[in-house]
Amino acid sequence: MFWFRGVLVGLLSLGLVGCATPVKPWERGLLAKPQMALTPDTQHFNLMQHTYLSKETSAGGYGVGGGGCGCN
Repeated sequence: MFWFRGVLVGLLSLGLVGCATPVKPWERGLLAKPQMALTPDTQHFNLMQHTYLSKETSAGGYGVGGGGCGCN
C-alpha cells in the first residue's frame, strides 16, 4: 500500500509538469520591461545584500541556516 502512494505521487507530479505553458514570442516584450524584474534596482539590492552579509558575520550568510553567532 505504501508503494502505491509513492507511485501515485510520482504520476501526479509528472502530470503537473505538463501544465507549464511556454512564453510566446509576442509576450517576451512584456517580460523584458523593467517593472517585471525580480530586483528592479540592482544597485540598491546589491548594497542591501552587502550590508546583510556584513552584519551576518558568517561565510555565505544568505539562504543558509544558523545564526550570526556562528552556531548551527
